[in-house]
Amino acid sequence: MASVGEISQGIGGRFGLGRFGPRGTAGASIPAQVAFENVVVDYGVTRALDGLDLVIEPGELVCLLGASGCGKTTLLRVAAGIERPSAGRVLLDGRVASGEERFTPPESRGVGLMFQDYALFPHMSILDNVLFGLRGIPKADAIASARRALSRVGLERLLDEYPSVLSGGEQQRVALARAIAPRPGVLLMDEPFSNLDRRLRDTIREETVAILRETGATTLVVTHDPEEAMRIADRIVLMRAGRIVQHGPAEAIYRRPADLFAARFFCDFNEVEGTVRRGRVETPLGIFPAPDLAEGDGAIVCVRPQAIRLRAPGFCLPGRVVARRFLGEVDLVHIAVQGLDAPIQARVRDGWRPDEGQDVGVDVDPAEVLVFATGRH
Repeated sequence: MASVGEISQGIGGRFGLGRFGPRGTAGASIPAQVAFENVVVDYGVTRALDGLDLVIEPGELVCLLGASGCGKTTLLRVAAGIERPSAGRVLLDGRVASGEERFTPPESRGVGLMFQDYALFPHMSILDNVLFGLRGIPKADAIASARRALSRVGLERLLDEYPSVLSGGEQQRVALARAIAPRPGVLLMDEPFSNLDRRLRDTIREETVAILRETGATTLVVTHDPEEAMRIADRIVLMRAGRIVQHGPAEAIYRRPADLFAARFFCDFNEVEGTVRRGRVETPLGIFPAPDLAEGDGAIVCVRPQAIRLRAPGFCLPGRVVARRFLGEVDLVHIAVQGLDAPIQARVRDGWRPDEGQDVGVDVDPAEVLVFATGRH
């Protein structure tokens, strides 16, 4: 029977990625704890980070998630020492790396950094690009480490080539090899998969995470993609306007979002407004409990598309299909419901698939419904 590594390599070969090296050969790091204490970064009148507190435990893989401009890349640069905080401190294993009393330069932090654009030197060979991060050790040891890292990402055969002849996926792998070759205790990655097309992204991301797990390095990954964060992270840190909105495991944030902003980041809801009466909100889609809201409060009822179940007409809430699109694993169905200005969306995975213009019954799974107070975004 083929091993998981062999299966993964087979997938990579089928997509033209070339084989990654055998799993378990990346070499282990000594992971470090990273702590941010009341970190502030100001750019003139713009506050990029606003009193941020966060602790990342040794060996943890954490995704910084948020829209452009929320401060996630700034936080990464502060951790690397590329950016000095205006206030607050950064600690590595309890020692101050950035603060009023001390500042440790990037090259002395034991931190690896992988940029979004990979930042490969075009005039250097692939081997020399990886060797760039291995200064200060004997040349023979540096070459051995560089070759081992390139072998793990499956590119040792290209060590004498130059970045210009590589595909985007291969350049990403060279950048990864350069980042892991020194065996850093902390690895910082800024949108590492965003420049890859979708066909390559899933396979390369899977192998990259396998390599990160092998090294054991504490890893901080910036992404704007919630699905990507859920796929790879031990913990997700959701940011907005330089602050942390919520952090925790993917399932906890998805099922128990702190507010409407957090909920919307992970799902395109059907949103219906109503008013709380006797602990419930009455809407054209049904009546839903709102135990945490006060009598008379305005409320937004958020219904996930997968919560909508279609029944035969005459059962449940009456509706009419206005559009249906096949998306592969699911059909996206738009349904007009009396009392709502816009059609609701349902993701129908299997079972009955009604045609456009057909009457249906609409049932809602209450387990996939969230209720928030109006204005708490």
